[in-house]
Amino acid sequence: MVPVFYHADADVACSVVKACYDGGVRAFEFTNRGDFAHEVFAQVVKFAARECPEMAVGVGSIVEPATAALYMQLGACFVVGPLFNPEVARVCNRRGVPYTPGCGSVSEVGFAQEAGCDLCKVFPGDVLGPKFVKGLLAPMPWSKIMVTGGVEPTADNLKGWFGAGAYCVGMGSKLFPKDRVAAADWAYISEQCRSALAAIAAL
Repeated sequence: MVPVFYHADADVACSVVKACYDGGVRAFEFTNRGDFAHEVFAQVVKFAARECPEMAVGVGSIVEPATAALYMQLGACFVVGPLFNPEVARVCNRRGVPYTPGCGSVSEVGFAQEAGCDLCKVFPGDVLGPKFVKGLLAPMPWSKIMVTGGVEPTADNLKGWFGAGAYCVGMGSKLFPKDRVAAADWAYISEQCRSALAAIAAL
């Protein structure tokens, strides 16, 4: 499971990363969504290196190569996008950094695989649904699919995705309710991560 999160306040972002780490998470996607997001990301990466040494911190919502290069320079160890851009694959491949593009069709997954993307993101998951994942894997069983959008930290929801053959899931707002973040309830987030990872392990 890869938590997907953005916050303009670096202290809040760092606290969320630590809460996820304490809950067993080892890959975290910080999304490039707000003004000066890269400055917040730079602080998060340095914090994680000190406080969460086993955490892989990557960047999400990347749509073009210049932004991918910027975040790699700041320490991103993987790059995720809502769409597939072969030029992003090119700059990531040059640096040996994994690129997980968003794909909404079987052909897009195929083109992404040709460009060296080992893991492809099915997005938006809540629109495409588990049947899309299952249908794609029938003729292309080697595919590793990450689903983002519509994933919830509940046993039933996770069973639907992993039962369809998902390799991993990205989870955002359902994992980080705004009221819990605003209340700095980091223990709640740690427990949400712990229970979701336990459900995934059981599946």
